[in-house]
Amino acid sequence: MSEAPAGVPPVALLIEDELGIRRFLRAALEGQGFTCVEATTGSDGIAQAATRSPEVILLDLGLPDMDGLDVMRRIREWSTVPIIVLTARGKEGEKVDALDGGADDYVTKPFSVLELLARVRAARRHRLEPDAGAEIVESGSLRIDMARRRVSVHGAAVQLTPIEYRLLATLARHAGRVLTHEFLLREVWGPTSTDQRHYLRVYMAQLRQKLEADPSQPTILMTEPGVGYRMAEQV
Repeated sequence: MSEAPAGVPPVALLIEDELGIRRFLRAALEGQGFTCVEATTGSDGIAQAATRSPEVILLDLGLPDMDGLDVMRRIREWSTVPIIVLTARGKEGEKVDALDGGADDYVTKPFSVLELLARVRAARRHRLEPDAGAEIVESGSLRIDMARRRVSVHGAAVQLTPIEYRLLATLARHAGRVLTHEFLLREVWGPTSTDQRHYLRVYMAQLRQKLEADPSQPTILMTEPGVGYRMAEQV
């Protein structure tokens, strides 16, 4: 996916059947310089994605003609455009399915303008500037030297076990993105461990004890309830 030419507003495609939410999304995105294209059905959304070359898609999972996950799978057959799914509060299974199915992120209804725009910026950044194996990753007081496998907080070295480091490095390589439990377990412990969520709970707790100022109120290693974890990006 390429960035819009200079002087041409980027296109945001809104695939959402609720008029009120479309108006909210349009106002927020147009305020940031986007041109918005709207679709109220999944089939129309797929067609608009193919013809309008959007730079980001906001996709409701509850569409009148087809499941939003099916819409995303169809688009993912030929496009890497950032897709942010819109999901109802508490439907954790939908969030996991969306992320595993190719979504870049999700926002939970109701959501704020600030949250929405932050997720849009992060999704576009990850697509426009794909990870090239950055050697230094920073988040708050945390600094990770990926090349030397060194971790420090406020400049002081932190000793991690091999598994703690692998877990932290996986989160760091995808900073700002939600990683599902299954993804983290597969990446860190291997494909036979994807149902061992207690591994994650134990090791995330250990990492927070070593890296967070207040482990009970983490600001770097964030929990996405029922879904997975996210490392906060440096602002």
